[in-house]
Amino acid sequence: MANWVRGLIALILTALSFIGGLAYVLALLRGRQRFVSFVLIYAVLSVGLHLFGPWRVSLARDPHPALHVPFFYTALNRNFVTLEMHSVVNDLAAHMAQRFPKTQTVVLDGGFPAFDGLPLLPHLSHDDGEKLDLGFYWQDGTGRYLPGRMKSPIGFWGYAEGDSACPKTWKDLRWDFAWLQPWLPRVQLDEPRMRAALLWLAEDPRVSKILVEPHITARLNISHPKIRFQGCRAARHDDHIHFQL
Repeated sequence: MANWVRGLIALILTALSFIGGLAYVLALLRGRQRFVSFVLIYAVLSVGLHLFGPWRVSLARDPHPALHVPFFYTALNRNFVTLEMHSVVNDLAAHMAQRFPKTQTVVLDGGFPAFDGLPLLPHLSHDDGEKLDLGFYWQDGTGRYLPGRMKSPIGFWGYAEGDSACPKTWKDLRWDFAWLQPWLPRVQLDEPRMRAALLWLAEDPRVSKILVEPHITARLNISHPKIRFQGCRAARHDDHIHFQL
């Protein structure tokens, strides 16, 4: 394999998981059984970061019982946040579980373990541990809440019904994934839980901004200066809530 290909693989693995590129290079130096070496090295480095990382804290470390942390984001080291953000989202989970018993608040992308300014692709921000994405709350066709459920396997790209039209342009990140939607479960937005979560975040003084699609806030009949539209160039926000300190 050409060196430039190895370099490209290391770069992609770093962009996806922070330490994937390092684990890949160390596995190459190992020589034999490189795939096994990569998996073992990656696992050791990741566990070390989640347990002992001194810069930011993993949401998988001491989460509130009502906070659902999907393994996908933990395995890719994308759920690291500041201590303050860790407290905010755990407080939100506690509030939601108290108001709506057995509610699970799902966290998606947070940030990498270290280095402010390092982008968490494909996001335009998420570079300082003070931004976090939450999965929506969903219910089935009978109105029964689905604890910890995500509409898509990774939480993103499973959109709530509603008009999220923006001018079509190749310059934006508003991927519609229209081909994927028919394959996803037919779940519906849990409006009472969504409304309660958004209002709680908006009233928390530690939170500075919340991003969600206008058709979601219109549907929930809520308005607050902190709740904003992210614009037509950024990714759609009718599959997740973005908030930041």
